[in-house]
Amino acid sequence: MSTDASRAAEDSRHAEPDRPGETEAQRDDRNVMELLNELRVVGIGVQVLFGFLLGLPFTNHFSKLYTAQRGLYLTTVTLAALSTVLLVAPVAYHRLLFRRHEKGSLVRVTNVLAIVGLITVGLAVSCAVLLVATVVAPGAPAIVITGLIVCAFAGLWFALPLSRRNRDDHDDRDGPQDRDNHPDQAGQGQPSRPTL
Repeated sequence: MSTDASRAAEDSRHAEPDRPGETEAQRDDRNVMELLNELRVVGIGVQVLFGFLLGLPFTNHFSKLYTAQRGLYLTTVTLAALSTVLLVAPVAYHRLLFRRHEKGSLVRVTNVLAIVGLITVGLAVSCAVLLVATVVAPGAPAIVITGLIVCAFAGLWFALPLSRRNRDDHDDRDGPQDRDNHPDQAGQGQPSRPTL
C-alpha cells in the first residue's frame, strides 16, 4: 500500500464524528488554524521568559551566583531559546510551503515540533524555578518546589491528555457497543464524548 493510501486509510479510521461532512482539505485547514492559535498562546510565555533570562546577567546580583547556578542559568537560557525555535518553526514551515498544497504534511510536522517545544518549555520553566529557588531558599525547599513544578507540568501537560487519548483509543478499538446499548445516554446515536 502506498504511503498516501495508508495515510488515507489511517485518517478514515480516526475520522472525527462531530464533523461528518468535513473534507480532508477542510480538516487540514482547521487543524492548521488550531495549531497556529495554540502556538500563539504558548509563544508569548516563552518570549517573556526568554527576555527575562537574557537581561539577568546584566543585574548586580548575577555576579554573586555560584558556578552551579551559572550552569543552571545557561541550561535555562538554552532551553528557552530551543523552545522559541521549536514553537516558531511551524510558522516558518507554513510560510515556506505556502500554496504548495502541503497542509497535511504541515499538520503532521508542526504537531511534532509543538509537542517537543512544549517539553522544552516545561523544562525551561522548571529550570528557571530551580534557579530562583536556589537563590531564595537553597537546599531542600528548592528541590521540593522544583519537584512540584515538574510534576505539575508532567501531569497536566502530558499524563492527563495522554490518559484521555489512550482511553479514547481503547474506546475506538472496542467499538460503539455502549452507545448502541444506551442510545438515550449518547444523544440518540451521537458520540457520547466531545472531540477537540
